[in-house]
Amino acid sequence: MPSDAAVAVEVVYRSDWGRIVATLIGLVGDFDLAEESAQEAFAAAVESWDQGIPDFPRAWIIQTARHKAIDRIRHRAMSQEKLQSYADSGLLPTMEEPHYDTEEIPDDRLRLIFTCCHPALAPEAQVALTLRTLCGLETDEIARAFLTSPATMAQRLVRAKRKIRDAGIPYTVPDIGGMAERLDAVLTVIYLVFNEGYAATRGGDWVRTDLCAEAIRLARLVRTLLQPHPPSETTALLALMLLHDARRDARLDETGEVVLLENQDRSRWNHAQIAEALTLVDEAFRGKPGPFALQAAIAAVHCQAQRAEETNWPRILQLYDRLERLQPSPVVSLNRAVAVAMVHGPEAALAILDSLTGDLAGNHLLHAARADLLRRMGDTANAANSYEHALKLVTNEKERCFLEKRLAEVTAASVPK
Repeated sequence: MPSDAAVAVEVVYRSDWGRIVATLIGLVGDFDLAEESAQEAFAAAVESWDQGIPDFPRAWIIQTARHKAIDRIRHRAMSQEKLQSYADSGLLPTMEEPHYDTEEIPDDRLRLIFTCCHPALAPEAQVALTLRTLCGLETDEIARAFLTSPATMAQRLVRAKRKIRDAGIPYTVPDIGGMAERLDAVLTVIYLVFNEGYAATRGGDWVRTDLCAEAIRLARLVRTLLQPHPPSETTALLALMLLHDARRDARLDETGEVVLLENQDRSRWNHAQIAEALTLVDEAFRGKPGPFALQAAIAAVHCQAQRAEETNWPRILQLYDRLERLQPSPVVSLNRAVAVAMVHGPEAALAILDSLTGDLAGNHLLHAARADLLRRMGDTANAANSYEHALKLVTNEKERCFLEKRLAEVTAASVPK
């Protein structure tokens, strides 16, 4: 059984890794040095906190990591003049008070996002680097999201960090003009941070509320920076995340098992948050709606239905048709297939999934969706095969338990009575 110190370290790591690394990058100006020092500080905390968990755990980690960074600089045989120049520049300030105002952290993280989303970097590298540094995702998890190998993703991350260092890309939020050319990538990154919180890639938790809350806070901050006329997609992204997050409390039952949207207790939804989001959706649709606006509109249709059977599926399908034309992707097509099933039946949707096998063969959601369609068609034997395939690919324990339960149901149904 893990010690209290180990549990405390795990909690801080999961909730504050991105905040800590963002702060350290601001202090030392080096991605690798910040990450390595943070990792050493967490390792030191496991032993040190056995003597007592500090009052400010995150500040303890940052202060310890800062000292680790100084040691690393010394061990790299930097001259005393170079070390002094760091101190004189204020990059390594003395931290007598282990306190961090909550308003400082979002700014640090936003600076990190804008640094990672510099136009000098390839779009995929921008997103991957932010997921690594801000979310603390492992290289193999990021590689899975991009449908590539861990080795390839590791090379991309190394190249991205090297380019930031060699090009002297500043760790700052650019002015309004500079923000515009990075905004699309920044919004994409914030949404991917939210997605990781909404449905965690791995582990025992399905929802990471810390990441969801931080993504929403960052979206609010970006929107505030772009006032009085924030771009519609900035408003739409905030609306989309608020709508998804409003359903959070109903997504797991009392025993911690996954509850599908159609079976959720809608009285547990955050209706005040939904009302705020619906106003933002209307605002985002005043101009020409972009991908986030269309996704927000789809989420709004779900949230406006008082009962699952009242959901306006034809409207959702219409919105997915527009989204697929505007931003074609296998994932959009997969989600659209669900709407097709609700409007035209599972057979029509199954044909769509068959066309996606090449692109999403390694994605458990494709096989889980296929299994559900086959289950609804009464083809329990093939449904079981698809559930088994999905189980080979799923990495989150909550989803695994749900799929195992469904597999047991269709297996029992296929046994002759």
